[in-house]
Amino acid sequence: MLSRSAAAAPVKRRAPARVLPGFKITLGYTLMYLCLIVLIPLSALVFKTFTLTWDQFWDAVTGPRVMASYRLTFGASLIAALVNVVFGLLVAWVLVRYQFFGKKIVDALVDLPFALPTAVAGISLTALLAGNGWVGQYLEPMGIQLAFNANGIVIALIFIGLPFVVRTVQPVLEDAEKELEEAATCLGASRWQTFTRVIFPSIAPALLTGFAMAFARAIGEYGSVIFIAGNMPMISEITPLIIIGKLEQYDYAGATAVATVMLVISFILLLVINGLQTWQRRRSGAPV
Repeated sequence: MLSRSAAAAPVKRRAPARVLPGFKITLGYTLMYLCLIVLIPLSALVFKTFTLTWDQFWDAVTGPRVMASYRLTFGASLIAALVNVVFGLLVAWVLVRYQFFGKKIVDALVDLPFALPTAVAGISLTALLAGNGWVGQYLEPMGIQLAFNANGIVIALIFIGLPFVVRTVQPVLEDAEKELEEAATCLGASRWQTFTRVIFPSIAPALLTGFAMAFARAIGEYGSVIFIAGNMPMISEITPLIIIGKLEQYDYAGATAVATVMLVISFILLLVINGLQTWQRRRSGAPV
């Protein structure tokens, strides 16, 4: 028979087997791949820029054509991202809250910009919106020109950025507690009050995330924009085209200088947006 002390001794439980290896090994692999894929290419970009003197760097990144491309690229990207926030929310709302014929087809079409090559998207939009296109031939006689100018750039950026907002907001709407909406309605809240006081605070972080992703995607877009922009200097020339032009002229240092400026500005904007997301989560009481 076992003694009382042996019977009373606690039984040691085996630690559950982990699917992945330990933290140190996993962290090591993560840092290795992060360095290979992200940090080393970006550091090479910065080191190449350091081959320029300060005056050469300043002249490369503040030329008249470069400054015009900054204004067009960031301005068009901001407008497109804001438009996508509004219409992306509407599309996600319809896909989550309503049942209708062809819903699965519409849901699949949202992902079309992900699967469609960007050059094909640019050619398709040009065929639609050009003066002799299916849509442009009716708009141009009214003085509305949507191709080969800044308008076409914004439309192309809206096209490629919409799925980011929809796919970010859609799962949040699906997981939202409808009991809170029903309670607000029972307490006499209008539809607008229910949306602004109950629904919007819960989806605001997702909207900001979708905005950030659409904005970042638009800044670096090249393929879908190059065909519809017209590429006229000082008018419809985007910054990625400036970089490509410098590379074709073998001005590698100048190209990396402009790319470094784009990288720094994009990184700062993403930090600001992430800070807004953290603030919104803390305000709504969600875990940060």
